[in-house]
Amino acid sequence: MSDLQVAALLIALLYYGNAQTSTVSVNTTILGSELSADGLKQLAAAVAPQSPVFHPSRGSYFSLNLLSAFPEDLEVSDYCVELLTIFGQRYSTYVNCLVSAARPVKVCQNCYGTYGNLMEIYTNISSDQMGPGNVSCRDSLLRSDRLMLVFLLYNNLEDIWTSSECNSCVSPGLHSLTNDTLYFMATLNQSLSCFEKFQQQGNHSALCKECKATYRGLNELYSRMEKNRTLCIDIEDSMNITRRLWSKNFNCSFPRAENVPVITVSSFMLFLPIIFYLSSFLHSEQKKRKLIHPKRAKSNTSLVNIQDRLS
Repeated sequence: MSDLQVAALLIALLYYGNAQTSTVSVNTTILGSELSADGLKQLAAAVAPQSPVFHPSRGSYFSLNLLSAFPEDLEVSDYCVELLTIFGQRYSTYVNCLVSAARPVKVCQNCYGTYGNLMEIYTNISSDQMGPGNVSCRDSLLRSDRLMLVFLLYNNLEDIWTSSECNSCVSPGLHSLTNDTLYFMATLNQSLSCFEKFQQQGNHSALCKECKATYRGLNELYSRMEKNRTLCIDIEDSMNITRRLWSKNFNCSFPRAENVPVITVSSFMLFLPIIFYLSSFLHSEQKKRKLIHPKRAKSNTSLVNIQDRLS
């Protein structure tokens, strides 16, 4: 074989190798550009010959749906799939409500309805009662795997509801807000309306004077609800904002009733050392006087006895 023939053979081998490499490269870039039906077919054809495990059937694209390969008795029933779909929809609705009510905090008054709907569908999923076809979804949706995703998702939202203490502001059954909550909101609106009226005028002195009564009533109502444990995060946050407006924004203040005992006790403790030392001084002076009188009386008696003897 001549040198010319050897060179021609090498060129042919290089050309063949580049052609094979370019074919695979072109096929594998289809996924990044566009997932069309033809592109999926080409990608499957490019990958399948190189994989010892993957063997897609004719007419299918990937056949990666593992659930279709399981026996029918291991599949989730249509009834449970429907419950799972409803759970996902209500879960998303409640989360969106929580996000929109994050600041200022109104998660209890705005989202108790959506939380009730979520709790209702979760109760149906976790119930022992049989659905259509004598099917219970508790085991298949809640306990069939280590992750227990449905339970985990619901438990996280339930923790938010519990830590917010929304049950203190919402009536049993999650149908409406409690009367105490509604009354507090009405009182709060009175104070905020008074603030807004004088704030527009730019007269903070008049605001502190004219809104003092309504703001005092709001504080007293909040203190009573705090003692009765009927507060939720909505009321706590709204009261904190109102107090910040009153003290920092408007520079208003008034002596609170609970400060009177503190001032009284502090004043007593301040004068207690003075009273103690004064009483000690007076007591010691009195004691000295009592000790002096007997000595004088004894000395006078002795003098009389000496005079009697001399006489």
